[in-house]
Amino acid sequence: MSSLSLAVRDSSTMLRRNLLHARRYPSLTLNLLLTPIMLLLLFVYIFGDTMSSGIGGGADRSAYIAYVVPGLLLMTIGSTMVGTAVSISNDMAEGIIARFRTMAIHRPSVLVGHVVGSVLQSIMSVVLVGTVAVAIGFRSTDAGVLEWLAAFGLLVLFALALTWIAVGMGLISPNAEAASNNAMPLILLPLLSSAFVPIHSMPGWFQPIAEYQPFTPAIETLRGLLLGSEIGHNGWLAVVWCLGLAVLGYFWSTSKFNRDPK
Repeated sequence: MSSLSLAVRDSSTMLRRNLLHARRYPSLTLNLLLTPIMLLLLFVYIFGDTMSSGIGGGADRSAYIAYVVPGLLLMTIGSTMVGTAVSISNDMAEGIIARFRTMAIHRPSVLVGHVVGSVLQSIMSVVLVGTVAVAIGFRSTDAGVLEWLAAFGLLVLFALALTWIAVGMGLISPNAEAASNNAMPLILLPLLSSAFVPIHSMPGWFQPIAEYQPFTPAIETLRGLLLGSEIGHNGWLAVVWCLGLAVLGYFWSTSKFNRDPK
């Protein structure tokens, strides 16, 4: 077999392994998935009318549903990354990675399996949260086929970028608890973005923090694609953030993974 065929075969095996782990131990994924769903229901049914008035949508909470859903979809991706970091850390702590190092397999396939499996789980989680959003009233009437394809591509690219960062976090963590703590910024950053309220409504000193971070341009781009609002410079900023994080996470993760244990 060629080296490419071996790489594909071993990566597929590692992908099946990670998907089986996710199916046999779904509690972590479900717990992380409940966070964006609970926030969606909380902000829509408890704060929806007030928040809708605050963004200029009147007393009809449907305006706020449309506003908040794009941010929660990206927050869902950030939440699933905690599970990725914990899974990587567990593999390192339990010694299975050391065992893989001694086997005649394509070495990067171990990380590739984790990355592809995590991206697939992220997209499935986004679909589930999106289904809940549609069930409570979210509608995207201004998006055509191209807009939906672009939105899907952005979600996949964002998930890929965060996955490589989460893999690096898992590799540097000595245990699952540390991995979970290290990955917490991926859940907290959406709370400090334009996901729930417009940036211009925030305190002046806080606006740069909310604006110059990866989640805000991605949220505004997704919001523009689904709702027809102005995207402006957020589109290319979102792509640059995704590509930059993916490259940074890839080189960080592979350098840590390829470093032989002392």
